[in-house]
Amino acid sequence: MALRKILTDEDPGLHKKCRPITAFNERLFQLLDDMQETLANADGVGLAAPQVGVLRRAVLVLETNVPEGEEPYVIELINPEIIETEGEQEGAEGCLSVPGEFGVVKRPAKVTVRAQDRNGNFFEVTGEGLTARCFCHETDHLEGIVFTEKCERMLTEEEIQALGGEHGGENDGEETD
Repeated sequence: MALRKILTDEDPGLHKKCRPITAFNERLFQLLDDMQETLANADGVGLAAPQVGVLRRAVLVLETNVPEGEEPYVIELINPEIIETEGEQEGAEGCLSVPGEFGVVKRPAKVTVRAQDRNGNFFEVTGEGLTARCFCHETDHLEGIVFTEKCERMLTEEEIQALGGEHGGENDGEETD
């Protein structure tokens, strides 16, 4: 495994639509493993392949809605497609590719995604709250959309501090990747 450089919003690759993954092989496994290490190192809750310079449809989402005493775990989504949404939530989002900035974004409260695992097997997964927000945020990256294009307004420095921004964490409050 290796840490990969996370691209910032100025990089044109973040604004391009990604191609589907068709080869489920060691190269894909290496990408996913590297992305997982990069995500953990950045203390984020989501990461899309284009954020590390790979224009393919792969994302990782940290499932934080776990029973007390259990550890959050990473969900790997290859060629994800949102197939159902329910409700609405509004909250602060951040992005590892837009460091230090946060904005208010409306997202569904519950999201079901159909995707493939690293071996090409299809599955469905449903997330609520932060996980639902991450599913939407990360699949947007695959379409070349950064959260700043969807936010109602950017947060002020004071609002960021109130969220816990003094920690610089991408994983505080309701931020996504």
